[in-house]
Amino acid sequence: MNSLKSILLASIVALPLAVSAQAADLGDGASPVTDSTMIGLYLRGDIGWSFLDVKGVDNDSTWVAGGGVGYQFSDFIRTDITGDFSGDYEIAPGADISTTTVLGNLYFDWANESMFTPYIGAGVGYGWVNGSGLASDDDGLALGAAAGVAIDITENIALDTGYRYRNIDVSGDNVQEHQATVGFRFKF
Repeated sequence: MNSLKSILLASIVALPLAVSAQAADLGDGASPVTDSTMIGLYLRGDIGWSFLDVKGVDNDSTWVAGGGVGYQFSDFIRTDITGDFSGDYEIAPGADISTTTVLGNLYFDWANESMFTPYIGAGVGYGWVNGSGLASDDDGLALGAAAGVAIDITENIALDTGYRYRNIDVSGDNVQEHQATVGFRFKF
């Protein structure tokens, strides 16, 4: 399972770099011109798979889903507020946890003249760890990082695929998650 996890995460991290290199070859070297139809409010929804990474417990994987609302300020800068929920991780026999985070995120998009837009981002917010069975509840500061690529389907709809890292600061060892996600952004 660890080798599958490593291959999956490496593939997702490498994807934006490969797309960026391909997009650079397609352009004529001119910097992209701001398209006013791309500026403004957007809604997003994501699903994916999340891998738990906590020292000293049995790490598990489960589904993740989330959504948010954001604003695209320019071809290069956007921000959003997201809420994400990960299903039950079995951390030990009779002990499960699930996580919820609410983050404010800032992204840098590598705008170009192709339909592919690689990005990186970081976020800060709050997270909750809900325990069942022998696991207990906890909450604390949440930090996030993201990298991926958006693929423009239409002028107003983009397919977003990427990698996300979440860290929830709780008593004991922090709860860390590595997530592979896919979703849509709907621009207004």
